[in-house]
Amino acid sequence: MVRPREFDEEKALDAAMQLFWEKGFEATSLSDLTSRMGIQRPSIYAAFGDKKELFEAALRKYTRFHASFVRARLQNNSSVIEGFRAYFEGIVAEEYKESPNRGCFCINTMVELAPHDEKFEILTREHQMYLSAIFQETIERGIRSGELKTGTNAKALAQTLVLSLIGLTVMMKSRPERSFVDNSVEVILTLLVTS
Repeated sequence: MVRPREFDEEKALDAAMQLFWEKGFEATSLSDLTSRMGIQRPSIYAAFGDKKELFEAALRKYTRFHASFVRARLQNNSSVIEGFRAYFEGIVAEEYKESPNRGCFCINTMVELAPHDEKFEILTREHQMYLSAIFQETIERGIRSGELKTGTNAKALAQTLVLSLIGLTVMMKSRPERSFVDNSVEVILTLLVTS
C-alpha cells in the first residue's frame, strides 16, 4: 500500500519555484531545494522527479500564474493604452524596488537554459506566444472600441510589445538609470497610437 505524502506538494513546488526564480537552475543545489522545500531528497524524487523535472514543474506553475496576472492586469483597465502603461510601468517599478532583482522567471530561463536545452526553448517560446495572444486580444479590443486605429496590425504590434517586454526585463538585470528605462517605456507605448 502506498503511503500518503506527508507534505503539501503545492507549497513545496511554490518554494522550489521561488528558489529557482532567485538563483536559476544551475546555481540551485539539491541541498538548497531540500532546505527551502522542507522535504528530503527521496520525497523530491518521488513527487517531482529529478532536479530538471522539478524545475520544469516550477516553470510551468510560474507561466500559468504569470499569464493569468498579465491577462487580469490588461483586462481590468477600460483603456487599452492605460492598461499597457500600467503593466509596463508596473514592471519597472517592481524591478527597482525589489532586492535582489529577480526579473521574470520565464525570461531568466530563456536566457539560462533555452540556448542549450530544446525542452526549455520550447517552453519559453510557448509562453512568449501565449503573452503575444493576450496582448493581441487586448489590442483588438482597443481597435473595436475606437481607442486604437482601425487597420492596426494587432498581431505584429502584440509581438513587438512582447519583444520589447523581454528586452526591458533582461536589461533591468543591469539596473540602468531610471530615466533611461522610463524614456524607453514611453517610446514603447507610443507604438499603440502610431501603429
